[in-house]
Amino acid sequence: ASFYIFGMLGLIWAAVWYTWFRDSPSEKRGVSLAELNQIGPTATPHAKGFPWRFALRSESVLAMLGMAFCYIYVYTFFQTWFHTFLVRGRGFSEGSLVLSALPYVVAACANLTGGAASDALVRRLGLKWGRRSLGIAGLGSACLFTIAAMVTRQQLLTVILLSLVYGGITFQQAGVFGVCLDIGRRHAGSMVGLMNTSAQVGGLLSTVAYGYLVDRFRSYDAPFVPMAALLLVGAILWFKIDASRELRTESFATPAQVLTR
Repeated sequence: ASFYIFGMLGLIWAAVWYTWFRDSPSEKRGVSLAELNQIGPTATPHAKGFPWRFALRSESVLAMLGMAFCYIYVYTFFQTWFHTFLVRGRGFSEGSLVLSALPYVVAACANLTGGAASDALVRRLGLKWGRRSLGIAGLGSACLFTIAAMVTRQQLLTVILLSLVYGGITFQQAGVFGVCLDIGRRHAGSMVGLMNTSAQVGGLLSTVAYGYLVDRFRSYDAPFVPMAALLLVGAILWFKIDASRELRTESFATPAQVLTR
């Protein structure tokens, strides 16, 4: 039944979005002429193809791709192996798995809170350190909680610590997509797609690697070592991401303005 419910929710959301969303305020029913005059012209220069040459030379872009790979590697654990770990690695019974909902509740709240925190930090610290500080705090704390979850054997504490891991990851997620918009600008969609491609490679490897490591070391804790390491690497990579430096192409910028770092 849950598949039908979520499927219907998707159809309802798609219908509402198709009915409500428009590319321009002038195309939206209910927007008055006075409002359109106040908004002013909304046309933007047509963007050419994605500037691969500049993107692949950009320190910020490359660091973002690496960071996305790292955190989605761990994120995927909660979508694939989490419940198996609780049962086989911590001795949970099927009936006690009601506690396993906690990480998803924490993650949802952290994601919303992280979005608000990202906006507040950008206003206070600027784009560069506003985005950075959110990512460093999120992935750095997730790394520490992963280590703690690996060494504890108490069931409730394990779930709480893993909830904080998931929460730390989703807390910084708003900043990840924010950086794509900040750097990409006219190419924001392509930047999100590029980032997500790198991220999903990490997710794919995570699914396979977890099972391999469990089989190789006969321990459900062994996969937490690379998980903690990658979260640490992801936090460090945030120091290389500068959201204040827009990715530009030759058609939109002079050579001095082109982002090459």
